[in-house]
Amino acid sequence: MTVSKGQIIEWLEKSADIIQKNKDYLTQLDAAIGDADHGVNMTRGFKKVEEKLPTIAGKDIGNILKATGMTLISSVGGASGPLYGTFFMRAATAGNGKEALDSIDLCAMFKGGVDGIVQRGRPNRGDKTMFDAWAPALDAMQAALSNGKDTLTIVKAGAEAIEQGMKDTIPLQARKGRASYLGERSIGHQDPGATSSCLIFKMLLEVLEA
Repeated sequence: MTVSKGQIIEWLEKSADIIQKNKDYLTQLDAAIGDADHGVNMTRGFKKVEEKLPTIAGKDIGNILKATGMTLISSVGGASGPLYGTFFMRAATAGNGKEALDSIDLCAMFKGGVDGIVQRGRPNRGDKTMFDAWAPALDAMQAALSNGKDTLTIVKAGAEAIEQGMKDTIPLQARKGRASYLGERSIGHQDPGATSSCLIFKMLLEVLEA
């Protein structure tokens, strides 16, 4: 099973939709430990991506992902714009010149994206950031790939791990960004970036299961 260019476009469209539907939820999460703007910023950014997609649908997967990243950097405020933008721009490398991705390409795509988050934000596991969701997801995907699993099984493994990683941010004390200013008061709140990451990743599984 490969992931087609059409499915990548559908994934981005569904991501825009799920972010819009969860705008208030993401804002509430961010209000507890941040600037209360994550929902608004992410909705604005992915709406711009959705508007951009028809103009780039004829390009290869790499160009589509690169354009997505550039759009997010230019339209999402706060720390999330550079982080998500870098994620998609680095993820794009695995899709350069390709109309479809096999399981190796797909894992390479997400590894590139997660490496981009690390490069941009310098997070460590346990810092209570989106990296705490993405790191276990990537580990699970790479493990499934190494075990010879098919593409859908690999993405399912990633989806389970990213959801658990998101939930595991709740008891953590924030060590990055605005949330870190709260010290121990950041404990007990789910990280908004990890939450939006989980929402976006699970849309890929929804597309592949359709």
